Amino acid sequence: KLISPFVMSFGFRVFGVVLIIVDFVLVIVDLSVSTQSSGASTAISSISLSISFFFLIDVLLHIFVEGFRQYFSSKLNIFDAVIVIVTLLVTLVYAFTDFSGASNIPRMVNFLRALRIIILIRILRLASQKRQLEKVTRRLVSENKRRYQKDGFDLDLTYITDRIIAMSFPSSGKQSFYRNPIEEVARFLDSKHQDHYKIYNLCSEKGYDPKYFHYRVERVFIDDHNVPVLADMLTFTASVRAWMAEDPQNVIAIHCKGGKGRTGTMVCTYLVDSDQFESAVESLDYFGERRTDTSVSTKFQGVETPSQSRYVAYYEVLKNKFSRQLPPEKQLKIRSIRIYSIQGVGRSNGTDLKVQIIMKKEVVFQCVCETQGNCKLFFDAGNNSIVISLDGCPVISGDIKIRFESSANIPKGYDDCAFYFWFNTSFIENSRLYLSKNELDNPHKEKSGKIYKENFAVELNFES
Repeated sequence: KLISPFVMSFGFRVFGVVLIIVDFVLVIVDLSVSTQSSGASTAISSISLSISFFFLIDVLLHIFVEGFRQYFSSKLNIFDAVIVIVTLLVTLVYAFTDFSGASNIPRMVNFLRALRIIILIRILRLASQKRQLEKVTRRLVSENKRRYQKDGFDLDLTYITDRIIAMSFPSSGKQSFYRNPIEEVARFLDSKHQDHYKIYNLCSEKGYDPKYFHYRVERVFIDDHNVPVLADMLTFTASVRAWMAEDPQNVIAIHCKGGKGRTGTMVCTYLVDSDQFESAVESLDYFGERRTDTSVSTKFQGVETPSQSRYVAYYEVLKNKFSRQLPPEKQLKIRSIRIYSIQGVGRSNGTDLKVQIIMKKEVVFQCVCETQGNCKLFFDAGNNSIVISLDGCPVISGDIKIRFESSANIPKGYDDCAFYFWFNTSFIENSRLYLSKNELDNPHKEKSGKIYKENFAVELNFES
């Protein structure tokens, strides 16, 4: 555990690449200069020998970390080890053999040059170093998400249960350098679950050729750091239920971009749907526990965006109260928005805020507080709050997103705005929705504490 992070660190791998290039240049210089002082020749030989020993130690450390059998199960590793040993032996011969007077023997001169040229094959180690750099970069990007590191695979992929897989986006091109290569994901699934897996791509922003997965790919279009609408959640769980019922060997692999927020939302939704957990809270806790590799870091890798957790809780109600059907539609108008503990947020009086109401992916209403367009702004300094009274707000129903932009110095977080949240009108009770700081998207983050104080909250008041 102590050696592995060092050997697989980004700095260590880059240092190895630099040494290969340095050694290559030294050999070229040594071969190009016909006459050079014995001191210069000794210096070049010493540096080259040091580099050779570094790479020998590098290989030995990898064998120690991965295990002898696992390391040499890779043809590239075998090739790499052979290069290291051959170049080390050649360097030792070249550095410590006394060839004084050999310059008078043409054949010996040619032999020496040929021996030195052999060291140039070390440049081939760049293939191995590239692979190691890819591994390190992928691990840096995946942070401490639990990875699958068995049987020659190293993927940002976690078995949440024996039939549910969570993973990051199967990538190609440049993105495969730091995320799961799509060919490797396909090879893994074909070798472990041949003809018995289905992929669910939750990314609204991008897709890929479904041929890699034998066209068993379904799309659920969810924006990054946002939620699925309730109708899509019901369609998703119905699809998964049908697939799982076809064969007890069938599995599902769910992914978004990083395999965390959107993925966790839908995994937890199915865990509740399939009675593996009774409550949304239990399923969310379980997903976070399974997805987080605490041996690497204690950083939580579960569902953190409050709206996503809220929608898993909504699904629990859909299943238990509404028999997996959409709840009765409730049409409402937002009469006013009250924001508590406004001090320190933007200009501290709400004049920097712009409010958007989004329904069915369209902005159906917006107001600018500074000009009081479509709204009236009331600043209550005594209670450290503001009230935004909306003028002409349309009737809304179903899944609604409220988005707050700021023209002041509030850092933009998820969704490229100050803060936002989702709710469904069918779950509004007593014409009021109150969301504390930890229930709002962006203010929920620990690092937001300098701006959003503990009592920061948003309250919506409705009228039918």
